Amino acid sequence: MKIRGAVLQECGRPGPWQQTQPIAVTELDLDEPGSGELLVQLEAAGVCHSDLSVVDGNRVRPVPMLLGHEACGRVVRTGPGVTDLAEGQRVVLYFVPRCEECDACRAGGRVLCTPGWEANGAGTLLSGARRLSWNGEQVHHHCGVSGFATHAVVDRHSVVPIADDVPPDVGALLGCAVLTGGGAVKNAARLEPGEDVTVVGVGGVGMAAVLVAIALGAGSVTVVDPLPDKRARGLELGATRALSPEEAVESGHRTAVVVEASGNARAFETAVEVTAPGGRTVSVGLASPEARSSISPLALVSETRTIIGSFLGSGLPAQDIPQYADLWRAGKLPVDQLVSGTIDLDDINHAMDELSAGRAMRQVIRF
Repeated sequence: MKIRGAVLQECGRPGPWQQTQPIAVTELDLDEPGSGELLVQLEAAGVCHSDLSVVDGNRVRPVPMLLGHEACGRVVRTGPGVTDLAEGQRVVLYFVPRCEECDACRAGGRVLCTPGWEANGAGTLLSGARRLSWNGEQVHHHCGVSGFATHAVVDRHSVVPIADDVPPDVGALLGCAVLTGGGAVKNAARLEPGEDVTVVGVGGVGMAAVLVAIALGAGSVTVVDPLPDKRARGLELGATRALSPEEAVESGHRTAVVVEASGNARAFETAVEVTAPGGRTVSVGLASPEARSSISPLALVSETRTIIGSFLGSGLPAQDIPQYADLWRAGKLPVDQLVSGTIDLDDINHAMDELSAGRAMRQVIRF
C-alpha cells in the first residue's frame, strides 16, 4: 500500500535542517504484515531527542530510514499468528521489541531483548524483515516503529493495547517519554514515598520523570537545567525548586534520587555530584558514543552511592504503560502537559531545529 512518511536520507547533515532538508516527507510503499506482525494507522507521534540523535549523527543508523519511535495508533490488520488484537484497537508503539524468549527478556526488564536490540541496530523488524521501500529501494525501520508516517507495519512485540479513553497524544508519550523518564524513577531508582528527587536535563523525558516522581509521592522534586525557560516550565509542572547546573553544584544541593536525562557528559557529572550519600544516580540520556565523563570512585565507595543505567524504563512495557495510563486516568499524571506543540508531518525538519535549540519540549505530529 502507499503511505506518506518522513525518510532520513543522511545522518549528520549540517543544519539548520529546515534549509538542508535531510528528512524527505514523501510517498512510500508499505508491504502487508507478515507472521506475527500488524498494520497500524498512526494517530500521533512524538518528536524525541532519540530521533534528533540520528539526524545530527550522534547515533548513526542505516539510511534511508523512516524515523519515529514514539507513536500511537489503531490496528488496521493483523498478520498470521496475531490473535489477541482486533481491528480498530488502539495501541501504543514502543521502541525496543521484546521477543519474550531470550535470556535478556527473562531478566524482567533489567536487560534489553537481545534479538530486539540487534534488529534495531540493523534497521529491521524483530523478524529481520523490512516492509518499507521508496523508489524501488528498501527503507530501514527506526526502532521497529517508524512512526513518522500515516501507517506502520510493526511486530506484535512492539505494541501495547490501551483503552479508547486515552487520547493519541497521551498514548504516544506513554511509549517513550513516560516509559523512559518514569521508569527511571519507578523501576531503576525504585523511589520510596517521601524521598527527594532531582532531575538533570528537563526535556520531554526529564519532565516525564518529574511528573512520575510527583505522582509516586516524592518528597521534593528539583529540576536542574541550563535553560531558564525549561527551569520555569519545570516549576509550572509541579517541581519544588529549579536550579542551573552551577547553582546546584555550588549550593551543595543533594538528593537521594537523581535522574540524568540530558545525554550530555557534563550533565552526567552534575547528576553524580548532586546525589546524596547512599543515593542512586539514574542515567537515561543518550550521549554520543565518544562522550566520556570524569567522576570520583572514592566518593562512590565512601558515600555508598549507586550509578544505574536505564533504557526502556528498566521495566516491562506491557505492565508499565497500562499503569501510567491508570495514573493519567486518575488525574495524577498530566502527560498532556508535556506537549509543547502540535505539528504537521511536513514540519519535521523545522521540528528537529526547534528540538536541537532547546525551544521545544515535546512536539507531537498529528495524522
